[in-house]
Amino acid sequence: MDEKLEKILRESTRLFSKYGIRSLSMDDICRELGISKKTLYQYVESKSDLIARILENTFGKRGRELLEFIEGEHNAIDELLAVSRKVCLNMQDFNPSIIFDLQKYYPEIYKNHYDAKMIAIFNDIRTNINKGITEGLYRADMDVVLVARLYVQKLEDVHHPSFLASMSMDLASYARVFHVMFDNHIRGICNATGLAYYEKQKDYLNFNIE
Repeated sequence: MDEKLEKILRESTRLFSKYGIRSLSMDDICRELGISKKTLYQYVESKSDLIARILENTFGKRGRELLEFIEGEHNAIDELLAVSRKVCLNMQDFNPSIIFDLQKYYPEIYKNHYDAKMIAIFNDIRTNINKGITEGLYRADMDVVLVARLYVQKLEDVHHPSFLASMSMDLASYARVFHVMFDNHIRGICNATGLAYYEKQKDYLNFNIE
């Protein structure tokens, strides 16, 4: 990626996370980045294009980080712990108003991004479950596809506007919800060997982020 574009996406992501999407104009972004609108429009066509590129870049970056970790020497439980801890860390910089703004003002962009993300998560969870079964850490009597779909459904539920509203924009609570959801998921798929390993590793990896 072009270094200038990468900086624009990185700094715009920071600004949207801090102030929300709706409240920031392209003029605001140019002023904060110290560039002219002419320069900005050399890299993006519009605010909608900027948002779409940010989502694509963020999704691609996290996908690459996940792939790098999976390609290492880690078992299925370590993979889930590392990825889930990363999600909780990301919650520290997450502004729930962004989802509201995306859903209300950029619904098509949000839907395309969200659908691609859910498909990727489903495939990752399914792969992880099969790996854990092979390693003797997960129960072998599961309906793998159904369990993976149920996990994705839970993610969809906690991202629903009514649920987010019920959290009163409390980021700590949101991270806690994800933590509990993950804990229930892994306890449900582990066999005795896997559960013992999970109990040992979750504290070592400092998964309990406050």
